[in-house]
Amino acid sequence: MPNVQFQLNGAAAAVDADPDQALLDVLRSQLGVTSPHFGCGAGECGACHVMVDGHAMSSCDMPMWSVAGKDVVTVEGLGTAEQPHPLQRAFITEQAMQCGYCVSGILISAAALLQRNPSPTEADVRAALDRNLCRCGSHNRMVRAVLRAAAEMAAS
Repeated sequence: MPNVQFQLNGAAAAVDADPDQALLDVLRSQLGVTSPHFGCGAGECGACHVMVDGHAMSSCDMPMWSVAGKDVVTVEGLGTAEQPHPLQRAFITEQAMQCGYCVSGILISAAALLQRNPSPTEADVRAALDRNLCRCGSHNRMVRAVLRAAAEMAAS
């Protein structure tokens, strides 16, 4: 099997994988990265979102060959328990999650938004999170959390 090399959460990663195998499968089964979740398997729900070179992407339908040489970030790469990312702190403060299944994908989508637009409007946040499905109905709290994180990041 070919060796696929890429950056994962700031560290070099190399895996022996079928180039057509989904990134999500490799992350979870070979690399022990469990924050991206399998949802729909068709890139429609956002539960599996990871950041690839700064863009939120579905990892369930992304072949390994497409991440060769790229920078992949999951929730594990945003912050730590000791120093959480401002988004992680804001989601806790705003109680912006219930079951948590979709949250990692939403955090990744929000982080990608804040990288390209550090001062988003509410409409910008809603548009960025539009590809992420959440059945718990926490959307308004999630939007508030992203706006809170943006304000915190701008103040620091």
